[in-house]
Amino acid sequence: MSQQSSELIIFFDGGCPLCVKEMRHLKRLDKEGRIQFENVNEPDFSQRYPQVDVAKANQYLHGQVSSGDMIYGLDVTHEAWSLVGKGWMIAPLRWPVIRWFADKTYLFFARNRNRISKLLTGKERCAQCSID
Repeated sequence: MSQQSSELIIFFDGGCPLCVKEMRHLKRLDKEGRIQFENVNEPDFSQRYPQVDVAKANQYLHGQVSSGDMIYGLDVTHEAWSLVGKGWMIAPLRWPVIRWFADKTYLFFARNRNRISKLLTGKERCAQCSID
């Protein structure tokens, strides 16, 4: 798939059942096609997106806004949910003071997402997760 014009490209771990579940949910809500979803584990990913460090993208969520600037972690989540009209649901996570705690919690989740996924879904990783 070639790079498309979108307001946000989300670079996600397609082997993480929880990550894929959230991407599926966002994709269903994205009626206007404002978000492009890219699995960092696709074989040609590095060729199509050389600016994205796959190892780092597998550690925490990466996104690219239409200006070309990269955003990370909960900033990606907030941007995505804002684009589908639901940003108000997580806006408090970007407020001063709360932001610091939310970011620390997110990084803990990101580091442990496979174990958390196993607890919540029964699957730690999936070989062929798809958001379609």
